Amino acid sequence: MTQDSHSRYAPPSIPPSGRPAPSPTPGGSGSSGSPYTGVPATPAGYDFSRASSRPQGLSAATGAYGSTASSASGPYAASAAGAPGAAGGPAPGAPGAPGAGPAYLGASSPTAQHQPAYAPADAGYQARQERRGPGWGALVGATVVAALLGSAGAVAVVKATDSGQGPAAASSAPTAIATGDTTQTVTTQGQTPDWEGVTAAVSNAVVAIAIEKDGQRGEGSGFIYDKAGHIITNDHVVGGASRVAVTLADGRIYDAEITGTDPATDLAVIELVGAPEDLTVVQLGNSDEMVTGQDVMAIGNPLGLSSTATTGIVSALNRPVVTGKGESTGGDGTVYTNAIQIDAAVNPGNSGGPLFDERGHVVGVTSSIITASEDNPGSIGIGFAIPVNLADKVAKQLIESGSATHAYLGVGLDNGVGEVGDEVRSGAKVTKVESGAPADKAGLKENDVIIAIDGKPTAQADALTGFVRQYSAGETVKLTVIRDGERKDVEATLVERPDS
Repeated sequence: MTQDSHSRYAPPSIPPSGRPAPSPTPGGSGSSGSPYTGVPATPAGYDFSRASSRPQGLSAATGAYGSTASSASGPYAASAAGAPGAAGGPAPGAPGAPGAGPAYLGASSPTAQHQPAYAPADAGYQARQERRGPGWGALVGATVVAALLGSAGAVAVVKATDSGQGPAAASSAPTAIATGDTTQTVTTQGQTPDWEGVTAAVSNAVVAIAIEKDGQRGEGSGFIYDKAGHIITNDHVVGGASRVAVTLADGRIYDAEITGTDPATDLAVIELVGAPEDLTVVQLGNSDEMVTGQDVMAIGNPLGLSSTATTGIVSALNRPVVTGKGESTGGDGTVYTNAIQIDAAVNPGNSGGPLFDERGHVVGVTSSIITASEDNPGSIGIGFAIPVNLADKVAKQLIESGSATHAYLGVGLDNGVGEVGDEVRSGAKVTKVESGAPADKAGLKENDVIIAIDGKPTAQADALTGFVRQYSAGETVKLTVIRDGERKDVEATLVERPDS
């Protein structure tokens, strides 16, 4: 069937049971004498000794996703790719591996997770199809059912109490009509953000994503990046998928192709097949200008409830978050992100969705949360978003070439402390310097403690790794180092990571 052919469908009835929804989760165990003690909340990082976080992605997938050790080692520790796990511990991505940040479903409690989401269109809406078969109506409808039934307590939460229809009543109907415009900037009058105005301005640019992978179905969120139909989402949502469908805010469903994925940053770009001309495109903000306490809104598809908007504030900036990669992406690497921490409710299904500021500009890509336990995957007010400046940089590369490159410093790192006189500072301790790498050329030595990069504090190894990822090859950075009781600055010109 050609892409211009249409078929009408009705979402299938809800099956009698659902599959648990694993989603990626950062998580970690801290070491004794934690360098985080007494360090300001921003950007020192979160002590994940009692918590793990998991990306919010494939609610209908199976498998457990481990987290990574809090201290990084190996030559890629300060590269944009992240670092191998610490010696003696479970390999990154292994089920139950300790971690310094969010991991995936299956990590020890509390957990942070990737998030599933989207909703079926009403029977009157049409689905575009590339191929014959059960059609996207069956995929999207069945995935929503899995999302509703896949988390403990989900049915009880969404069950209608006044109709007796049960979970079926929670199916989301189209709520917006595409206009073909770029989202409008919203002006706040007085002290309180106009969230009603923001929602009206941006909802058309937010989409629900359904995927099929290895015979299983999952879901996530995304937002329209350009008029060509490119959509930004998370790698853990679409990575490795054999089929991808996108539901627009008005209920139209389109096939989508994966333009490129970048597991190192957990970002991906997909493109609508036969994109319509009336797409609404987001406006991007500047994540470097964000401040702690700033108002934000997340829009996505938690548990299949499309176009769900939640509000909160920025709890912290540059929060080091480490997420183990698992079956949702088919990889075993590690994602290091200096994330935007938010208290807006983020649940399974929000992964890949946009985080908006009070003007309606995208400032982040919602990616992971910390939850109270694996059995209770809902929001506890600790969510994380990838800064939009990083997402924009990676998206441009993925659209241009299908892959992304990353900066490389060339050191092994661990958490450590340095002393200058009576002052003791936590930082990223250099455990290895790769010969000929930028770190070597800059004069870095083993046992140096790096406490800042371009003036931004690096109170732990993961923070430095996350910051390096935000740079591009060819850029020069100033590293503030404590060595032999003295503080000094050195400059290093980053290169492209060898395995990019």
